[in-house]
Amino acid sequence: MTITTSPGTRSQPGRPPGPPTGRARRDRGVRLAAGCSLWGSLLLVTYWWAADRGLQDLTGWADALTSLGRLSGLVASVLLLTQVFLMARVPVLEAAFGQDRLARVHRWVGFCSFDLMLAHIVTITWGYAGGELTQTPATGWNLLVEEPGVLLAGAGTLALVAVVVTSVRAARRRLRYESWHLIHLYAYLGVGLALPHQLWTGQEFTGHPLRTVFWWAVWGATMVAVLVHRVTVPLVRSLRLDLRVTSVVQEAPDVVSVVMTGRNLHRLGVEAGQFLGFRFLDGPGWMRNHPYSLSAAPDGRRLRITVRTTGDGGRRLRNLRPGTRVLVEGSHGRLSARARTRRDVVLIGAGVGITPLRALAEGLGYAPGEAVLLHRHQGRPLFAREFDVLARDRGLRVVDLPGPRRAEGSWLPAGTPPIDDVTALRHLVPDIAGRDVYVCGPAGWTADVRRAATAAGVPAERFHCEDFGW
Repeated sequence: MTITTSPGTRSQPGRPPGPPTGRARRDRGVRLAAGCSLWGSLLLVTYWWAADRGLQDLTGWADALTSLGRLSGLVASVLLLTQVFLMARVPVLEAAFGQDRLARVHRWVGFCSFDLMLAHIVTITWGYAGGELTQTPATGWNLLVEEPGVLLAGAGTLALVAVVVTSVRAARRRLRYESWHLIHLYAYLGVGLALPHQLWTGQEFTGHPLRTVFWWAVWGATMVAVLVHRVTVPLVRSLRLDLRVTSVVQEAPDVVSVVMTGRNLHRLGVEAGQFLGFRFLDGPGWMRNHPYSLSAAPDGRRLRITVRTTGDGGRRLRNLRPGTRVLVEGSHGRLSARARTRRDVVLIGAGVGITPLRALAEGLGYAPGEAVLLHRHQGRPLFAREFDVLARDRGLRVVDLPGPRRAEGSWLPAGTPPIDDVTALRHLVPDIAGRDVYVCGPAGWTADVRRAATAAGVPAERFHCEDFGW
């Protein structure tokens, strides 16, 4: 293997870090406030349960089942609303956490809330049956047919079952993204049907005016966040921007770039390295939202994305015609200058994962030698001429790493000298421990880079990557 390097200037080790930005401090504050709000809500509903003789009722079998059912229902309600709020595209949360981190938390909160909801159904019904297991099915049926709120909750539970089943990793691997996304929308229906019976009849919901106000306020705020940030804002913004396709460029046999223009694109507030959700109004299937990273720094006049033409969404892009209207949602992600803490940066990308790093190489501010790009690729590298221009005009140091991976568990290409991944990384970027590291590529390869970077001394808070998987 031959490693080729652009004529950029190496930065000097020991360069002092830049001061924390106001955005970084604000993001830390948002993360702290969000965590405190969640745990505070959980403690509050637990206190209300205890204040209503929740602990005293644990002494008898039937009363204990009913009491535990009440507690699991309260906690499940908080977590159900939390998981919806996490994915409501609230800008302040997305800026502070990043969408991939929110998605991971959303997934685990969703599993926990679903398990607790099932526990609530079983224990509360069993308790209402006087602790008699044989009477529980009949009691459950009576609740369904006699209580309208419980009937709605049963329908909501079925919708949530479909969402949870398709969220299991094994099931996701068998589904197309488009099918998974459609099924996942039933989560809104499930939550909308599952909670009203508690708001109407639950003791901890209606027993005191303050509690009633709390629950209706939290429920209402969550629904407003979804309607505003998932529906209203994207629609109004898309109408104002009038974004349309201007050209489709074949970058490689299986990769195309789509260039779009519109009005006042600076109002999007998107930064280099971020991604947007796109809906191309080119025929059936236009309602499916596809997340794509920008492959060029936004300049207020045009947007460019570069996509591998595999899967339903990618194949459609090859046939887009100039003038096709585009609905856009976002911006999303923290793989941008927002996460930067150092003057010196390393950009490490593989395959089409080089896309957001190409935008960062153009959009970040840096002096010659302060930015290094390690470009893993097979065949002809994407954006080779553009990187040459950035190397010449901006001092970006580009290191090409061509060829297939040398082995499973290694981020290096075949033909690399017989040295370990950490030593190779330190050889390519001697001062990597003092830099911010931005990475984008396949999930397994990215994990290999993370391990090598961590061993080379890069702390977790300066390793920036985003998982675009679903």
